[in-house]
Amino acid sequence: MGPVRDTLARRIFQKVNRIYAVRENVTIGKRVHIGIWSKLWAPKRLQIGDNVYIGKLCTIECDGMIDRDVMIANNVGLIGRYDHDFRSIGIPIRKTPWIGDKNYNGPGKNLKIIVETDVWIGFGAIVVSGVIIGRGAIISAGAIVTRDVEPYTIVAGNPAKKIGIRFNKTKIALHESIL
Repeated sequence: MGPVRDTLARRIFQKVNRIYAVRENVTIGKRVHIGIWSKLWAPKRLQIGDNVYIGKLCTIECDGMIDRDVMIANNVGLIGRYDHDFRSIGIPIRKTPWIGDKNYNGPGKNLKIIVETDVWIGFGAIVVSGVIIGRGAIISAGAIVTRDVEPYTIVAGNPAKKIGIRFNKTKIALHESIL
């Protein structure tokens, strides 16, 4: 009876966790795992594809798209580059206009994060809005991604820079044909 109870408890927990995690303007595909204490929110629209794994303690607060078969490790942030209009004169930073305000007119209003299919984002990485992470790319643990990442590229560091490639051109073609 133990495994049956564990499975039932796990399903109930996942449903409750999803209620907490998935906030406004987010659509989710099939077979999406959302780790405990993760939060997903978008000012306008965030679309998450099928078969996506989102680890524990992730903050995904941006407009954009996470395509299918993506793996996001624990403690990852996909966040806005300009979520607060810090240029406001005479207003304490805590009270400045925020991108989630209905009348927000500051920078970053239309920036998105696009994560293409078959991407792995490592533990503690941060990706800021306005970035496209190409198909098959790998973002190393702790990387801070401020620029686009080419398909099948491996990046690391702050700011993230190319440190290698996942496959050579022949293996990319084979990988693509099998997918």
